[in-house]
Amino acid sequence: MPRLRWSRLALAIAFVPTLLAAQQRRQAPPADRLTIADYLAWEDVSNPQLSPDGRQIIYTRSWIDGVNDRRKSALWIMDADGARQRFLVEGSGAVWSPDGTRIAYLADGEPSGSQIYVRWMDAEGATSQVTRLTESPSGVQWSPDGQSLSFHALVPKREQWALDLPPAPRGARWTEPPRVVTSVQYRRDRQGFIPEGSTQLFVVSANGGAPRQVTSGDWNHTNGVWTPDGKSLLFSGNRVPDAEYSWRQSDIYKVDVASGTITQLTRRNGPDGNPVPSPDGRYIAYTGYDSTDATWQDAALYVMNADGSGARALTADLDRSPAELMWDAQSRGIYFQADDRGTRQLHYVPLTGARRQLTQGAHMLNITDFRGGVMVGTRTTSAEPNNIVKLNVTTPQTVATLTQVNAQLLAGKKLATTEEIWYTSTDGLRIQGWIVKPPDFDPTKKYPLMLEIHGGPHAMYNVGFSFARQDHAAHGYVMLYTNPRGSTGYGSAFGNAIKNAYPGKDYDDLMAGVDSVIGRGYIDTRRMYVFGCSGGGVLTSWIVGHTDRFAAASANCPVTNWFSFVGTTDGASWYRNFEKFPWEDPSEHLRRSPIMYVGNVKTPTMLMTGVNDLRTPMGQTEEYYEALKVLRVPTAMIRFNNEWHGTSSTPSNFLRTQAYLRSWFERWPESPRM
Repeated sequence: MPRLRWSRLALAIAFVPTLLAAQQRRQAPPADRLTIADYLAWEDVSNPQLSPDGRQIIYTRSWIDGVNDRRKSALWIMDADGARQRFLVEGSGAVWSPDGTRIAYLADGEPSGSQIYVRWMDAEGATSQVTRLTESPSGVQWSPDGQSLSFHALVPKREQWALDLPPAPRGARWTEPPRVVTSVQYRRDRQGFIPEGSTQLFVVSANGGAPRQVTSGDWNHTNGVWTPDGKSLLFSGNRVPDAEYSWRQSDIYKVDVASGTITQLTRRNGPDGNPVPSPDGRYIAYTGYDSTDATWQDAALYVMNADGSGARALTADLDRSPAELMWDAQSRGIYFQADDRGTRQLHYVPLTGARRQLTQGAHMLNITDFRGGVMVGTRTTSAEPNNIVKLNVTTPQTVATLTQVNAQLLAGKKLATTEEIWYTSTDGLRIQGWIVKPPDFDPTKKYPLMLEIHGGPHAMYNVGFSFARQDHAAHGYVMLYTNPRGSTGYGSAFGNAIKNAYPGKDYDDLMAGVDSVIGRGYIDTRRMYVFGCSGGGVLTSWIVGHTDRFAAASANCPVTNWFSFVGTTDGASWYRNFEKFPWEDPSEHLRRSPIMYVGNVKTPTMLMTGVNDLRTPMGQTEEYYEALKVLRVPTAMIRFNNEWHGTSSTPSNFLRTQAYLRSWFERWPESPRM
């Protein structure tokens, strides 16, 4: 596409009158549409769990505490048919005891942070705090006899340094000692600096008392699951020398709870994890794949004998990653879920025989519990928010919706509609996307377009309900979101198509999607906008350096300079996304960096990033912002307080993200090439 050569300063001045006109045109959406204010009353549900007798369901219900600007959650309970929905207790992550008389759950406790609680499910409803840990527990599981609980937690380790320092003078106020860092992975987004140490498995009496550590060594041990006999815990880990330097390596182990003896069950060169024993104790299902340098590889579902022998793949034909493994009661096969082309479906694979897909449809189905042929989980579609659902495995296409937590809020509201599209990109590759159309859409009119790009880059946009898109559409925007090559849910080859070439042909996929929507005749090509966060920020900053077709852009939480990024993000794995280390040959890092094309940018480009972001650190935003300012390209840097990676985890910041985005786009009502 030819580029116009006018002065960037003249461009900015020329847009002042139209900027004011756009602000004058701004108005709230009609009253019968979803508004951003409705978000403060929005609720969600998750993690339904069936009681052992199948008569009750406990689930987590969350909402927004607008006064304290945070999301809160609590455990609710209802009958298995959805009747008598009521509050149960503050907390989350409920797990029923094997006999159904108690639940274990997590809630804030003493001395601080999350602790394990047990609540009796009788009329009295007594609760007790079981743990009093300095590090928060995770992965709580009941032992088969209901007497104990297992969990994993960090065991801190402090580096010992022999320092020859004089004593501080009496009354001195010396600076706090420095933080000593020796690990490869020393910080993590949403956590900050990680204490030196390892994750270990513990067992504690369900009646309380001192937890007992059952694993040891300078390794991380996670996903602890009891064997049916109650004697051992299965877990995944990487118990090898210099484990922190391994990449995508893990095996499945068994630890004897009484003695602490550990037995290694898998020895694959590659990652094995998510072990689930069969009810009869004869087999273990798990997921994994052979080691590869591919940037994306779908896992397969495997089964092995309880002693680790006889491992074999059960889903070699699927080329999708199985998740949430659940054995049938007879130990004859495994139910699982898999993401596929923007949806999530339920499958069943027997130990002998062919795999079957049990559900169909444009939904995101997430099964979380299974008892006696009945499954419960959550489901969402583009037109329906998340709700608790129930189905029977004999008739899996019949799904009963048990909750309607946002029904009153949505009553009388006209929602945007979503149309699935497939289009052809470069190399003849077929790409899936979705067009979100405003309420009362009229195909004879012209609408502004927002192109939304997902992060990852190995991720999958889906057909689930999106409040953010509904809000933008209510303001009259048509939205396009797609899954360009590199996305998951389309097989390993599709996901790995951007290996050492990101950004690259995924840019072509996005532009072909825009052309496809324009071809439908209802897009005002003078008012096209693009935005995305994380990987979407990468591609947004890449797009404005390669085309002038958009009137404005917002590159949110982006990576703009791979050379400076790989050593400052929260982990070393990004070094492996390039053929060579940058100190050996920086050419690939620079060639793939949006900052190298910033001299081409004419599109007004805003940047929005959380000040605490460790995944795509603020420096990436600052580099691009300063370059745009030097080049006199219209820009703004929005630095979100109380945000890690992303800009919307705090409720008020979600509102601001939506508002800043539209405000920026409304300032630029015409493409600079027009």
